[in-house]
Amino acid sequence: MIIGVFVPAAVGAQSQAEAEGVGSDPTHDESDYGAEATIAVATDPTTDDATSRVTRPLMEERMVRSAPDALRYEPGVSVQQTAHAQASPYVRGLTGQQVVHVFDGVRLNNGIYRQGPNQYFFTVDAGSLEELRVVRGSASTVHGSDALGGAIIAIPRLPRLHSPDGEWRLGSRLAGSARSADREIGGRGEVELTVPGVGAGLIGVGYRSVSRLRAGGVVYNPVDGEPALVPRFEESVDYPNDPERWRTQLGTGFEEVTFDGRWVSPLQGDLRVELGVYGYRQYDAPRTDQCPAPEAPRSECLVIDEQFRTLAVAAIRGDAGPFRDLDLNLSVQRHHERRRRDRPRSFVRFDWLDGVDTYGVGLQAASRSLGIGEEANLRFRYGLDAYQDRVQSEASQTLTDLGLSFPLSRGQYLSGSRYVSLGAFSEARLQWGRLGIRGGGRFSLIGIDAPPDDESGTLAVRQRHPALVGQAGASFQIAPYARILLGYDQGFRAPNLDDLTSRQQTGPGFQFENPALQPERSQTWELGVDLRRPGWRADVWLSHTVIDDAIVRAVREESDCPAATPQCPASRTQYQLVNAPGRSRILGAETSLWRAFDFGLTLRGSMSWAWGDGQDVGGEPGGPRVPLSRIPPLTGTLEASYHHLETGLRGGVALRLAASQDRLAPSDANDARIPVGGTPGYAVLDVRIAWRYGSTTRIALVWENVFDQAYRVHGSSINGPGMGLNLALEWGI
Repeated sequence: MIIGVFVPAAVGAQSQAEAEGVGSDPTHDESDYGAEATIAVATDPTTDDATSRVTRPLMEERMVRSAPDALRYEPGVSVQQTAHAQASPYVRGLTGQQVVHVFDGVRLNNGIYRQGPNQYFFTVDAGSLEELRVVRGSASTVHGSDALGGAIIAIPRLPRLHSPDGEWRLGSRLAGSARSADREIGGRGEVELTVPGVGAGLIGVGYRSVSRLRAGGVVYNPVDGEPALVPRFEESVDYPNDPERWRTQLGTGFEEVTFDGRWVSPLQGDLRVELGVYGYRQYDAPRTDQCPAPEAPRSECLVIDEQFRTLAVAAIRGDAGPFRDLDLNLSVQRHHERRRRDRPRSFVRFDWLDGVDTYGVGLQAASRSLGIGEEANLRFRYGLDAYQDRVQSEASQTLTDLGLSFPLSRGQYLSGSRYVSLGAFSEARLQWGRLGIRGGGRFSLIGIDAPPDDESGTLAVRQRHPALVGQAGASFQIAPYARILLGYDQGFRAPNLDDLTSRQQTGPGFQFENPALQPERSQTWELGVDLRRPGWRADVWLSHTVIDDAIVRAVREESDCPAATPQCPASRTQYQLVNAPGRSRILGAETSLWRAFDFGLTLRGSMSWAWGDGQDVGGEPGGPRVPLSRIPPLTGTLEASYHHLETGLRGGVALRLAASQDRLAPSDANDARIPVGGTPGYAVLDVRIAWRYGSTTRIALVWENVFDQAYRVHGSSINGPGMGLNLALEWGI
């Protein structure tokens, strides 16, 4: 095992929550983590929504592998992994295009976000984050299209504008990680500068190299007891009876480079200017379920050679006269992906290159709290946003035995395609004694344009989708420590360029375009109970979501494959996206608990359940309903940590539980990522220990998967890490 080094800055970064005046839990002793800490809470006290937060100290305590990995202990969230270098958070049973991702106030979802689990949130560098927030339930009023299941909001770290002694300060940070399960080693370096009265800057660069992942063992099919089709293991064919040979997973491992820069300057009062650049570079990342595919020779592999994302943002934020919580931002992003599929026995290689440039502008603000009489106050929040995506896509085929390469008529997408999203919203919140009432609405207009490609038989697409959605809710303080909350939210998602134009290999098979798709719309009803007392907090939420015209996969025949697409008939199954008839529905329940004791013990726990069904698109109209695809099973988490303030020692345990999931959609039965008969349940225990000396030195160790459990999160291609050690060291100057 290789030991890494982690060195924090001499002056810590100011959290955006702190900069915006969002306080931490008053029942939590912030001396646990230092002045910049906040506590993860079950329900954000500034809203009546089902939300949870993961703060920077919690990410460090959990020693997360990625931004999605930081969400594994959150209620209502399940993190699926199609590859070791990919992860897709499910929120209340929905993921991918149906959950919106926001980073630094900028929408990350673009016109080529893939249907179902996708890799894009993995490109958010966890080392650059101050906090993650999960909004469960439809969030389309504020965030627009895609937010049927909710929103994941990533808040970056900011440099500290004020130094303790009022003088300019220069700090440094070096970071490293070491993990035995995948032999990861990495590092991050930072420099922070504070010039009082002028501004503050933070620059960071990171790198890590990750090898093949060692699992706790094989996950077996519940039906026949045979090993699941994926992943494939190193040398398992040559040594079928040696259990140690069924540990290291093929199609795992990758390299990663990250960089970020931030400058903040005060204007007047609380108003400030923020400039930021964030970059993510991933190399040589195999897709586990396709490297190799279940029926393919071991030499065949689909690899993402390059997964790049770059974001530049300029913003004015703070309070300015009547504008409270002002956030005016301009952004430019580029997502770039280069893939290859090697088929050595066929002497063929396919290459794809896709890119999307996104230009965005967003404005959000709130009014002052307006007093109405002696007991009531009213506050408005409003905003508008506009984003435009421009797509480039190409593909080629190479005959490796002849050394000949020639371009295909089209790529996975159609070059020159555009996706435009415009929207404006307003919402009001009235607090009248113990009663709180909220309501709001949003108007959006989505425009999609894609050119035709005659050689491949691809039709042109030109669609315009106006949408009007609303929300309403109420809360009532039934006791000083208890609230009841009710909510109704409408959501919508317009089909994007991936739905309407793409041709691609997916987990179940090959998927091709449907230019006739229409938007899907949702309605979500919620009932919550929120309990708060000094030192503890608990909440319980029940939800019911119905989706009209849900976009799902339908099985097609080989004869339906489009022209000039040889991968389609060669795949085990062919699919096309369609609007499901009737209504799909998802029932959900979540509960969470946080308890802090005076003697240093803290407990966190959660439990989540989801159940969904819809009309079988392959059956007769009005026929039996079938389960929705990849709905997570009943899951639970428990974290217990003890902090000895005098010595700086912290120790704890973390437990993740999941029941088996055998309610499978028709497409799940053909998905190699799901064992035949469903995904078995599991229990995984971690042990954590850390020691902090002052604000500059920290040593942390996580004993991962103590009992070497063989397990898999439902819908994933990889088995979870086996027993191993994760180590971090800190030191500052």
